[in-house]
Amino acid sequence: MKQFHGRFDDAATETRYQLAARRYRLPFVRVYGVLFMLVALAYSIANPLLLEPGANARTAVLLGLALLIGGAYVAASFWDKYLEFPAIDFAALVALSLLVGKVNIVLFDFLMEQQAQLHTVAAINRLAVTAFAAVVLAGRPRLFAAWLGCDLLGWMGQVLSGDRHVPSVTYALLSYVSGAAVMVAINLAIGMTSRRAFALTEALEVERARNEALVHNMLPAAAVERIRDGRLVADAYADASVIFIDMVGFSSLAKRISPGHLVELLNAFFNHADRCAAAAGVEKVKTVGDAYLAIAGANQPSVNSADAALAFARAVLEGIPELRRVAGVEEVSLRVGIHSGPVVGGVIGATRMAYDFWGETVNMAARLEGAAAPGSIAISESTWLRTSERATFGPPLAVTLKGVGETLVFQSAAVGKPLAVLPDAA
Repeated sequence: MKQFHGRFDDAATETRYQLAARRYRLPFVRVYGVLFMLVALAYSIANPLLLEPGANARTAVLLGLALLIGGAYVAASFWDKYLEFPAIDFAALVALSLLVGKVNIVLFDFLMEQQAQLHTVAAINRLAVTAFAAVVLAGRPRLFAAWLGCDLLGWMGQVLSGDRHVPSVTYALLSYVSGAAVMVAINLAIGMTSRRAFALTEALEVERARNEALVHNMLPAAAVERIRDGRLVADAYADASVIFIDMVGFSSLAKRISPGHLVELLNAFFNHADRCAAAAGVEKVKTVGDAYLAIAGANQPSVNSADAALAFARAVLEGIPELRRVAGVEEVSLRVGIHSGPVVGGVIGATRMAYDFWGETVNMAARLEGAAAPGSIAISESTWLRTSERATFGPPLAVTLKGVGETLVFQSAAVGKPLAVLPDAA
């Protein structure tokens, strides 16, 4: 994915890196631009006191242009599209480099005429502009090389036009090349280190997003925030519908097929139920053995929790033929129990945390699931009164549920069959 010596292989990653790198260097660009303008202003103030009128006039024009370009450069850095156009840096730095070179020529000519000692040179240091270009254009070595090429051409033009003495030109060229080589090394070093830092940041962000997705896959978003804040996670829902789905005859089936085949069957069942839950706006709570527990109207609000629960249950039952194909036996089936009422939800414990639900509504849904016929849905009177799909259920039957007693239960038709009469459930 990455190439630290050049560009990232992925174009989108390269674009993100360039934008991020330029964003981080933006304060440096503005500070340098202001400093350059202050230096140019200082020369503009000092030159009238030191230079003859002709030289002063020439430097005044050049420094005025430098101030104008520097100000435009700083102003451009505040443009919301600035980060997308590195050509702004390139053009501004080329112009500043040429202007600094011309100012230096004027100053050196004046000092030579004055027969001044040049052991210490009172001229603008071109290396400062080159260093700035090396930093600003870090991560874009080709663009920096192109800038150096333009700077060298401008510098050579100025040098050769005023001095053709071989030793002086040779030493000047050696001085320029040595300084440029150092700046190339700085440009490459900054580019490589910034690319490595960006790649590490990207990897950490991917890992953080993966961990965040895992956490939110186990816990509701609101619960995650409270856990991070160290708060207790406990909620009450006055009107929710709990759905229990169980695989019929799972224990006997487990004795007949291989462990790998059994896991494949359960995986097909749970994945199918997960897709149905997402489509129906129902919240998966957990799986217990071969049972699937879900709830409507809790952390995911629902206009009618009973209707959402029934839509989810019917969608899951429609997958029975596929489960039979996976298992390779026709005996595989599912049954569903739904009850509507108040529940309590929350997170307990400090390890392997999960958002769970408790209350009589949950227990009742589990008992109703045991009372349902294979391939059908058994609902309580509470759910029947809430749903708009009462016509799809048979008449109420008094069924004795374990731990509950005699209860009115409504049952839908089994998959592919007419409405059946419920048996008593112990």
